[in-house]
Amino acid sequence: MKIQERAGAGAGRAAVPAQPSVGDRLPTPPRERKPALAALAVLLILVGALGATMLVLRAGDRIEVVKVTADIQAGESVSDSDVSSVMVAADDGINYIRWEQLDSLKKLKAKSTIYEGTVVMGQMFTEGESLPAGKAAVGVALKEGQYPADIKAGDTVAVYNVDAAEGGSSGAGASSGPTSSGGLLVDKAKVDRKVDKSDSTVTTGSLSLTLLVDEDDAAAVTRAASAGAVAIVHVPGN
Repeated sequence: MKIQERAGAGAGRAAVPAQPSVGDRLPTPPRERKPALAALAVLLILVGALGATMLVLRAGDRIEVVKVTADIQAGESVSDSDVSSVMVAADDGINYIRWEQLDSLKKLKAKSTIYEGTVVMGQMFTEGESLPAGKAAVGVALKEGQYPADIKAGDTVAVYNVDAAEGGSSGAGASSGPTSSGGLLVDKAKVDRKVDKSDSTVTTGSLSLTLLVDEDDAAAVTRAASAGAVAIVHVPGN
């Protein structure tokens, strides 16, 4: 009986599966290293950082340029009183007039009307006179009562001869309108430039204007202006 019990006990132990030893585990394959991908990732990070840096530097690259603070009419030059400086982003594709170039800009003439608030560019100006074709610039000195109080450069006006002795006859050479009607010399002229009594060279109570008129009308307006007999009024078109 004892021999059988031992045999039975031994048979039971043999039925339990033996655990593999640590040395019997299957080897795992080594991780495959990819240095090329790692280098590419680093390169992409560097490129992104460089791009962000360039954007920041570009946004901070600003220059001081000229902006007009009052309308500049065709043929006029800028002055210290009608310009200011403004900071803008630098752009090689835009021909800005830098603030340090203001003295040179004053020697140039506007090709056409430049409106208040415009950041000026080089192509807006020219070295020579830029009167429109067929036009002449005529200077007139006016006393109070011979011009509207709110007259300004750029306005469209009619020009009259108010010399009582000549009446409407002095405008015989005018071609813009009927000179026999109330001494009308020019039915539509453009105020190109205005110098008011705040200027030390102008007599108190007077106003000096430069008018753009047709060349055919220039002689009549000049004669009336030299006699102090010019008056102007606003007309539609302003």
